[in-house]
Parts: sequence; C-alpha cells; structure tokens
Amino acid sequence: MDLVKLGKKGQVTIPRTILKQAGIADEAPLLIAAAPDGSIVLRQAGVYPIEIYTDERIAEFERENAIPAELSARVEKLAGSRRKKSR
Repeated sequence: MDLVKLGKKGQVTIPRTILKQAGIADEAPLLIAAAPDGSIVLRQAGVYPIEIYTDERIAEFERENAIPAELSARVEKLAGSRRKKSR
C-alpha cells in the first residue's frame, strides 16, 4: 500500500506502479465514487466512439433493412385471412 498526499485543490497523484497494476493507461478517463464505508472507489471508464451518420448512410441502412415488397404483401394477405377467421 502506498501513501499519497491530498493537495490543496483536492487532487491526488496516483503512483505509476499502482496505475500499471490496475492496467490504467496515461490520461485514461476514470470514474470515482464514495462507498458507504468511507472508501473511495476509482475505476477506469469504458469510452466508446459515437458515429454520426450522414443522411446517405441512414438511407443505406433503410435499404438494407427494408422488407421486400413481395414478402410484405404475403404477410398482409396472411394477416387479413387470419382476421377474417377470428371474426
């Protein structure tokens, strides 16, 4: 266990040996929380890139996920015949 000092601005420097043991890289985003027992929990945050889609890319998704017209018509026909039977 290492001893660190709390600075005037509430900052703590975490020794490099501790960071290496925890697998935390330089300038990694971290989450911090106070536990009910008074301990402080520090965890590496998972950061995932966000992709902003262009209108063209969204249109491509829509084309790829579209239900073919023939299949859609067959589904509608089956649904219609089932509605008639249930009446």
